[in-house]
Amino acid sequence: MKTQFNFYAKGLFLLLGLMSILSSKANDLVIIPVETAHNALLLQTDADKRLLMTYFGAKLADRDDYKLISSQNNQADGNGAISNHAYTPAGTWNLLEPALTITHSDGNVSTELQYVSHTVQQTTPDIKIVSIILQDPVYKTTVELILKVYIDEDVIEQWSVITNHEKGPFTMQKYASANLSFIAKNYYLTHFHGAWAREMKPEQTMLTHGIKTIDSKLGTRANLFEHPVFMLSLDKPATENDGKVILGTLAWSGNFRMDFEVDPSHNLRVISGINPFQSEYPLATGKEFKTPSFIWTFSDKGIGEASRQLHRWACNYRILDGNGSRLTLLNNWEATYFDFDQEKLVALFADGKKLGVDLFLLDDGWFANKYPRNNDRAGLGDWKPNAKKLPDGISYLVKEAANAGIKFGIWVEPEMVNPKSELYETHPDWVIRQSERPEHYFRNQLVLDLSNPQVQDYVFGIMNNLLSKNPGIAFIKWDCNSVIFNAQSTYLQKTNQKQSQLYVDYVRGLYNVLERVRSAYPTVPMMLCSGGGGRVDYEALKYFTEYWPSDNTDPLERVFIQWNYSYFYPAIASCNHITDWSKVSLKYRTDVAMMGKMGYDIVVNNLSENELKFSQQALKTYDSFKDLVWHGDLHRLASPDENPYASLMFVNGDKSKAVVFNYVVSNRFDITLSPTPIKLIGLDPTKKYTVKEINLFPGKSSTLKNQTAFSGDFLIKNGFNPDLNQHRTSVVLEVTAE
Repeated sequence: MKTQFNFYAKGLFLLLGLMSILSSKANDLVIIPVETAHNALLLQTDADKRLLMTYFGAKLADRDDYKLISSQNNQADGNGAISNHAYTPAGTWNLLEPALTITHSDGNVSTELQYVSHTVQQTTPDIKIVSIILQDPVYKTTVELILKVYIDEDVIEQWSVITNHEKGPFTMQKYASANLSFIAKNYYLTHFHGAWAREMKPEQTMLTHGIKTIDSKLGTRANLFEHPVFMLSLDKPATENDGKVILGTLAWSGNFRMDFEVDPSHNLRVISGINPFQSEYPLATGKEFKTPSFIWTFSDKGIGEASRQLHRWACNYRILDGNGSRLTLLNNWEATYFDFDQEKLVALFADGKKLGVDLFLLDDGWFANKYPRNNDRAGLGDWKPNAKKLPDGISYLVKEAANAGIKFGIWVEPEMVNPKSELYETHPDWVIRQSERPEHYFRNQLVLDLSNPQVQDYVFGIMNNLLSKNPGIAFIKWDCNSVIFNAQSTYLQKTNQKQSQLYVDYVRGLYNVLERVRSAYPTVPMMLCSGGGGRVDYEALKYFTEYWPSDNTDPLERVFIQWNYSYFYPAIASCNHITDWSKVSLKYRTDVAMMGKMGYDIVVNNLSENELKFSQQALKTYDSFKDLVWHGDLHRLASPDENPYASLMFVNGDKSKAVVFNYVVSNRFDITLSPTPIKLIGLDPTKKYTVKEINLFPGKSSTLKNQTAFSGDFLIKNGFNPDLNQHRTSVVLEVTAE
């Protein structure tokens, strides 16, 4: 009762304070501070009732001081633009990149937005929601800016809701989620590009005057070339433990666009949202449009702290079962590819049990009869078990896996179709394609039209049929391998809707399906896969427990790929599999996979006696610290982009235990023999620690002999040398407080 009273007392205190400050007017200007535990964003009106962003940085100790900011910082030009508008409309006074562009029902292309009102609601001790109503004084169309503040995590999630109050429909050409403004000496943008098997390659540039845009126009698998995440350093390039940095991401599984505009006054404007490319969207009278969430966090102590803030937010509020546990699996893909039958699979169940995993995952190739799925050119869309391969169906496999002592999971790709399939023959109108043009295939596939409610029902039916008939299925791998070519919807055409709705309505249709799946089956773990990391974002991860970073499982490449994903996504969500892609040692492959959610995609019978023994012991070792990896604080100690080795550490909450992963990433003999000690930043300087090497190969002993206890202060300031060299290319350390 006391805790409840304290919460409501705190809420009342905050609301009273907000009423006195937020509702007060200095020279008739409305002031709206948006505060997290350490940071503040200040919004306020000008004399024309336009809402401006006038401050961002450390939270001020005295809230009354926010009233003084406008007197010290004048962003208005008079002959130019208002560069710091909180949601910039097009067609009137604005000369810069807009957040909102509308063609009104009478054909007018100008929009003005004026402040009307705002509310602040404290929904939990950690969450506060600020809602601000802006309105066009002529057309009465409104934009509601919503900022959901996660106080302890220093994270802001924001979106806009656009409502048509006109007499007729209007069309939106651009409808951003967020429009932010920053002031600094310089701006350094790090974004991440790539392609299949080359995901999350970082590239940093100093932003100069004009606009830098990162975007996607792929429709599905939208992250294939650019990822909807970025780092923005203010004043100077931030490092892991120093500098001002913003981590931002758009929670949207389709085409996105992020504009970074340095204006003539050297201010930076960041506009993020759905890509307006071929996506003009009509809005009928009385209807509203909710944009996807833009999620961001800020730290003035470097990238590491910002990253940990985002991780804590993701585990607490976004990733499905983010504070729970995960299953360790064995996948059959590299053991069988498409060539298997139920007897071969049952034998692999025994291999999984022998290895010591929790679950066996049956990958592609288990379905279709008229056009059997014996390769990737046929059968996709026909989701009935192949009678020749699996005469007793999926239920038999579920039962046999249970008899072997492991769980059973299965692969699906329900959004796609092969032209050589019964589904395509029966429903060509369900496929995104232009009938007057030659079909163009991506991995021999086309995309089903999820803007069509019938197709949504079909895709949900695939999942519902599979899971309802086989309640023992314990895991789903949901893949998405094709992008959209020749974008056209028969459904939109028949229902007299605009083709420009397709890219948006596809994603909305996908979310509708996933909502229905999760409503019916809320606890079944699901892996988010898209030919690798082609669809990783924080809206999709509301429905999935984990994601597949890349089809590239070469461990040397994975050090870099997993490292860069880790800036934005916590380790519990990253599926890292041990495979035969590389000829490096099994120990190296295993150590790399351990820095996340470990799994296997190997032929167990091909392991030597020592390799099998090592793997069995490695699973037990992993079990001993996996909770620390999944739920601890991540500290990146030595970047593979800056050193011939990589090092990162996970530390638990009270800093009594840590695990440190160290990898050689260069084969240059003279560099890798004697790296300098690695500073274990993140430990408690007042504690004493023992350091022990773990996950050794059978018959191998550690070169780290007779290690005495070290003070945390020593390990932080001087560091510890893991003795990486050409013979010890990966070293895992267990650090324990005495």
